[in-house]
Amino acid sequence: MKSITIKGSKRESVGKVATKALRNAGMVPCVIYGGDKPVHFSAEEKSFSKLVYTPNVYTALIELDGNKVLAILQDIQFHPVTDRILHIDFYQLFDDKEVAMNIPVKLTGTSPGVLNGGSLRFTNRKLKIKALPAKLPDFVTADISELKIGSKLFITELFNDDYTFMHPDNTVVVQVRTSRNAVDDEVAEEGAEEGAEAAAEATTEAAAE
Repeated sequence: MKSITIKGSKRESVGKVATKALRNAGMVPCVIYGGDKPVHFSAEEKSFSKLVYTPNVYTALIELDGNKVLAILQDIQFHPVTDRILHIDFYQLFDDKEVAMNIPVKLTGTSPGVLNGGSLRFTNRKLKIKALPAKLPDFVTADISELKIGSKLFITELFNDDYTFMHPDNTVVVQVRTSRNAVDDEVAEEGAEEGAEAAAEATTEAAAE
């Protein structure tokens, strides 16, 4: 998984007055959990833009006074009116310890059901997985090239040795439903076969003439 570097400074004071002063200066108060003890630090608000305002997911390499900590964003608080970042919680990663994380799903292929007028329902755009930090993917790939009208792609069909899904086996990731303009897949296939046969016959007849 790709990582974004965030340069911060440890916080000596964590009271309300100090926190308010940080925010007024354009800084965001943060905490890193998961280690021996919580680590309080602050960083410029703009340094979090690529980590927060994106559909992608990243790990965060946090640089604090010469030390580096690899972590993931665990929780974030926004101002209810301005949407400014008020506080961020991170969770420290360790090479030998699995971590759970929501990963976006990337669809590949072309669904024959959609080509025939079916409606694609992408019900789970993110899936929660558990893996070692080195095995965390940028996205989970879901191939929809076999989905006909009425077909569903279950999470069990996305099995991967590198990580474990934290969802029930009957979880539907994406499906193709019928719609008013949909054409039955079998009818469409028969029509395509008949068209191919007709074209072949016409070619043969033209060659004979």
